[in-house]
Amino acid sequence: MTPQNETPVDAAERQTAPAMVCYEVNQLPDSKLELLQRARQSMTKVTELIVAPRDGKSFEVPAGSFFRIVSVDGPQVGDLNLWNADDLSERFFSGKTRQLHATHVGTGDRLWSTLPGLRPMATITHDTLDWYGWDQDGGGIHDVIGTRCDPYTNHMLKNVDYHYCCHSNLSRALAEATGRSVTEVELDVHDVLNVFMCTGFTRDTHQYFMKASPVRPGDFIEFFAEIDLLGALSTCPGGDCGSGHSDDSTPCYPLKVEIFEPADGSLGDWKSPARSGYSRSHGL
Repeated sequence: MTPQNETPVDAAERQTAPAMVCYEVNQLPDSKLELLQRARQSMTKVTELIVAPRDGKSFEVPAGSFFRIVSVDGPQVGDLNLWNADDLSERFFSGKTRQLHATHVGTGDRLWSTLPGLRPMATITHDTLDWYGWDQDGGGIHDVIGTRCDPYTNHMLKNVDYHYCCHSNLSRALAEATGRSVTEVELDVHDVLNVFMCTGFTRDTHQYFMKASPVRPGDFIEFFAEIDLLGALSTCPGGDCGSGHSDDSTPCYPLKVEIFEPADGSLGDWKSPARSGYSRSHGL
């Protein structure tokens, strides 16, 4: 948009104020990544499930276990939701995760829960796409900046009811897991971790963009469950998100979820993190 106001005389001074990172992340609780890296060497797969193209499925991961999202047949991105398995009001908080880590997450980063819990729900312990880094467009992998695609935006922009957007896929998966109606549980569906998705902001207009994911069969991202988790994964109708979106014509592929148990004793004295210790008095 063209500015509608004159540039003030001290504009340069205002625009050159130093940038400061909002949070001192060196004060975050220790992720114990070295312990988790050792424990993952002895883990055993206990179950797996396949999420069909343009669909969603739920899964449970006990605290102290590992889980992977795996590319199996072709380049495909996924939208991940996480909840406290015992309290759906505590769920993944993409905005706070973005503030504490970055726009895109990788090994050693943690997925944080909503207020008032504000604790790590999962820690990323391995990522086969960590080689990608940042490309020439400023794109990176596994973002926490975009929301899930949804039928409401699709209807607004295209005047079409498309039922297999990620929001709908996640809603159906959560409805099946909880036995509640899909219209009720969609209020618990939340902004996602865009697994395998390659995204960024355009340099000129600063708009959110997507491009073809570099994921290939055999690639995976792995997490350690810090608390008992209920997860839901959608195989995005955008496929690798390099062409179309929210339609039935874009090539799409399944994703696999694998759940692993570490060997007895490999986690030492590890314990699930407690909820935030803030009093919740809010000054009253």
